[in-house]
Amino acid sequence: MGNSLTKRTWSQSASTAAGLLVLALSVCGGRNALARPSLDEEDRARGRHGLDLMMDGDLDGAIAVFKEIQRTDPESPVGYLLEADATWWRIYYATANLTDPDVFAATDLPTTAYDAHFEDLLNITISKSEARIKSQQEVARSYLYEGMAYALRARLAGLRDKDLPTARAGKKMRALLLKALELDPSLTDAYLGVGIYNYFVDTLSAIVKLLRWFIGLPGGSRLEGLKQMQLAAEKGDLTRAEAKFYLAKDYSRQNERQYERSMQLFRELEREYPHNPLWPMVLSSLYCRMGEAEKCDAGYREVYNRTAGAKNEVEKSLRRAARQALQRRHPQEQFPQ
Repeated sequence: MGNSLTKRTWSQSASTAAGLLVLALSVCGGRNALARPSLDEEDRARGRHGLDLMMDGDLDGAIAVFKEIQRTDPESPVGYLLEADATWWRIYYATANLTDPDVFAATDLPTTAYDAHFEDLLNITISKSEARIKSQQEVARSYLYEGMAYALRARLAGLRDKDLPTARAGKKMRALLLKALELDPSLTDAYLGVGIYNYFVDTLSAIVKLLRWFIGLPGGSRLEGLKQMQLAAEKGDLTRAEAKFYLAKDYSRQNERQYERSMQLFRELEREYPHNPLWPMVLSSLYCRMGEAEKCDAGYREVYNRTAGAKNEVEKSLRRAARQALQRRHPQEQFPQ
């Protein structure tokens, strides 16, 4: 009888333990399911990898990542938005004054072969963001992505020195990004666009005052803009590196002249993205602005020599810019293409 009772007790204990084990596993499975990242989170994780490639000068690699996001999540704005960002950089390298540390260095070229595709990508981003807002999906982030699309539109218009289109896109961007922050204050990426808006509306020429009256452009604050860009540079998700780039350029402007802070940020970018010759190029330009001619020349020569036999458009553009800078500074020397 004792053996029978022992067997029965053991059997009941084993059954109870098994039941508890199944329950524990089901609870863990449920927790894992809840912890599984959303598709948007997965898109952003892949997007960050593509953005790292972009900032390191590998535009083709970055665009391949962004196109893969479009393929696997075609209804998301993310892949189209980030490809538009990479396309803006492609236009920037092809047309901007790469030796000028100021933001929005204007170009004389009215269009490039990339412009139509850039605009198509922005329109797709805006359309998909608006569709998600209408269907109450990822609403705060959809406002963010739509606002970032208008930010890119403003950036290209600014690069072309077109005041009215820049202001109109900037006004729309600001409204969308502020809405995103109202719905979700943790969306730190929004502070890059809002910060750029605040800074430039408060520091640009008298034409901005006219535009403020003409299209009802809200006012801005230089100091608040710098703080907001700093926040994006420190805590941004998709915008961290670009926020650092714009903040560094702003600190280099004539109305700031905070050259050491600018250099610190550009050096950080150079350490993070060592394959991109843009960083030593802009550092050289800063040395020129500070009157340190030897360091300026050494930096331009480094970029010029480093990009010999350039194979991609980034290196070709920077070699051309370094060569032009050296020719201006040393007209007696020969610098082969």
